[in-house]
Amino acid sequence: MRKIRIFEHISLDGVIQSSGEDNFPYENWTTPYRTPAGLATLVEKYGERYDLLLGRRTYDIWSGFWPKAPSGPMADRLNAATKYVVTHRPESLEWGPVVGLGPDFVDSLRSLTAKDGADLILAGSSTLTSTLLEHGLADEVNLLVYPVLLGTGKRFFAKGTPARAFTLEGTQAFPTGIVVNTYKAAGPLPHPK
Repeated sequence: MRKIRIFEHISLDGVIQSSGEDNFPYENWTTPYRTPAGLATLVEKYGERYDLLLGRRTYDIWSGFWPKAPSGPMADRLNAATKYVVTHRPESLEWGPVVGLGPDFVDSLRSLTAKDGADLILAGSSTLTSTLLEHGLADEVNLLVYPVLLGTGKRFFAKGTPARAFTLEGTQAFPTGIVVNTYKAAGPLPHPK
């Protein structure tokens, strides 16, 4: 069975937005903290083989960058991965291999994860993240926590996301202040008695 693994670059106050859309004032705020060692860790955590699960906006941003990026483990693996994209315009998807997922993507993902194959990596795509958490579809959450407060921007947890429990599987700190935490889904949050 395939797993869905979320990776998010996140501020201390829960912001995951990094692009300048919607008048967001802190475009590329993660850049000063990134290092070759951090990239190597991310490449290792993604794994040798995986597919991508992306919202349309993230797909469009990435398709403008990764196909032109210099060859390397991250670029080569992202470009080779099948991209499963939630979109209403599948005919306009060009960065492949690619599969368009329509509006009933939750059912499509349940069918997809029930089969054997590479894990699905979701990065960015804040709207999808909330939906995956709401429907209990996320098997693992990897938070790359940066030592900043942004105060504004799209948040990892949307208002109304149901309570869920996770277990900490590992943590790693980097000299730039980034802490990578890996959590496994543990089901609904138990009610205290």
